[in-house]
Amino acid sequence: MSSPTSGNQEAHRETRRGTPPRAPRSPASALFRRLFLFNGLVFATGLTALALSPATVSSPVLLNELPILAVGLAAMLTANALVLRTSLAPLGALTVLMERVDLVRSSDRIASSGNGDLGNLIDTFNAMLDRLEAERSSSAAHALAAQEGERQRIARELHDEIGQSLTAVLLTLKRVVDRAPAELCDELRAAQETVRSSLDEVRRVARRLRPGPLEDLGLISAMNSLATDFSALSGATVTRLLDSRLPQVSGDTELVIYRIAQECLTNIARHARATHVELSLRAEDGAVVLRITDDGVGGPIREGAGIRGMRERAMLIGADLAIESAPTRGTRIRLTVPIPVPEAADSRE
Repeated sequence: MSSPTSGNQEAHRETRRGTPPRAPRSPASALFRRLFLFNGLVFATGLTALALSPATVSSPVLLNELPILAVGLAAMLTANALVLRTSLAPLGALTVLMERVDLVRSSDRIASSGNGDLGNLIDTFNAMLDRLEAERSSSAAHALAAQEGERQRIARELHDEIGQSLTAVLLTLKRVVDRAPAELCDELRAAQETVRSSLDEVRRVARRLRPGPLEDLGLISAMNSLATDFSALSGATVTRLLDSRLPQVSGDTELVIYRIAQECLTNIARHARATHVELSLRAEDGAVVLRITDDGVGGPIREGAGIRGMRERAMLIGADLAIESAPTRGTRIRLTVPIPVPEAADSRE
């Protein structure tokens, strides 16, 4: 029996003798050869059948011989059509996949039919999609990490610089009001209230940019704080179904869940005109499931930057994001985050 390296050694010997290595056969040339052989086989079979049959062909062709020739031609064309349809059938499925593929949504692949050269083409296309999705996921992770870093920086500047400046202005106005004439006190108090509301708005924006409760108190407390802020901003009531006994997930997963919930509630406050929202976060069948349902206007989903950002975040943690909306029936959003199964410890350890 030859060793596994004998083929490589033979190739090296051929290279040393000056014989160039054979180029691998391309799928296009292999498909051409196979179709050519199939067509040749069909026509050879038809020719053999005609030669062995009792039918004869005169010169010129007689009228009673035309039906025999037509039947033979029809049989060869039918056989040829069946062979071509069977051989090229995977191309139709591949074309449909090319039209519907979306790298942000869940993976969508076509199963290889094992049809020789077209199977090789399908496997190559699937490998290309895997590579593109991996690159897209990596670039999205870097972009979102940079975005979170920028959010943190802006939140610190709002809190430390603008917030402190507004606080100083508020204290100065208080001293001025204490010494101002009575006819100016009302205007100064109005200016004081404007500065105080601006300070509250700056703090609210800073909290949205940097989820302090998530870092300090955990995901459930952060979701409660998010629901409270949303209810105060929009006036809608929020029913909270938050399971405090959620399985342990990574910090990145918690941040993705929080950001998607934040984006959903922001969209509801801006566009839905809802009066009631249900916010649910529970463990179900080996996954953490976030559900947000509103009774707003609903309607067609326009996937702008916000929804695309939600899908990219879900893609980073391997989660599935589903959005359903119907006119006058509100919108339902479900984020399903699979919980990784811990690997069993080696019994020999």
